[in-house]
Amino acid sequence: AKELQKVLGRPVCFLDDCVGENTLEAVKNPSEGSVLLLENLRFYAEETGSSKDKNKKKIKTDAEKVRQFRIKLARLGDIYVNDAFGTAHRAHSSMMGEGYKVRAAGFLMDKELEYFAKALQEPVKPFLAIL
Repeated sequence: AKELQKVLGRPVCFLDDCVGENTLEAVKNPSEGSVLLLENLRFYAEETGSSKDKNKKKIKTDAEKVRQFRIKLARLGDIYVNDAFGTAHRAHSSMMGEGYKVRAAGFLMDKELEYFAKALQEPVKPFLAIL
């Protein structure tokens, strides 16, 4: 939060939970221009749908807990914008956009899709694609 505060030149409030009641309260009525930084979603097993036990064995997260986590995420905003092209294929909670009436692609996502469309529709020859 301190680094972000330096870059933005305004106060940044770090919330150590991304879905808890304190976080929900903080996002309900933020002051104009305020910046809230939430804890990293990757620290929650419900984000990816799995975690690892003490022996590093993968454990699937309870589907109901994942569903509840997604509901809590959706309560934090009105609009879902996905601008992470490189991770858009993942079925992670934060990538699903579940629970939002308005969902959109961000500027970076739009740009990446535009490049793919050009490559597929008007490829410069010779053309090689490795997937």
